[in-house]
Amino acid sequence: MTDKIKKDTSLGEIATKYPKAAEVLAKKGMACVGCPMAMMETVEMGAKSHGLDVDKLLKEMNKAIKED
Repeated sequence: MTDKIKKDTSLGEIATKYPKAAEVLAKKGMACVGCPMAMMETVEMGAKSHGLDVDKLLKEMNKAIKED
């Protein structure tokens, strides 16, 4: 099964389509998921700006939505 969330997925899309993944982001200190800029910011951009490993973050988020 292919992961639904990828590096180029917008944070806004995650906030609206994948609430469990948004919870993962919030726990990592990325509470900006709901802000207006999140609509254009990607997972990769957000991870870099918060000093997070994007690949680990993607694994955690995709795992969270598969368990849902």
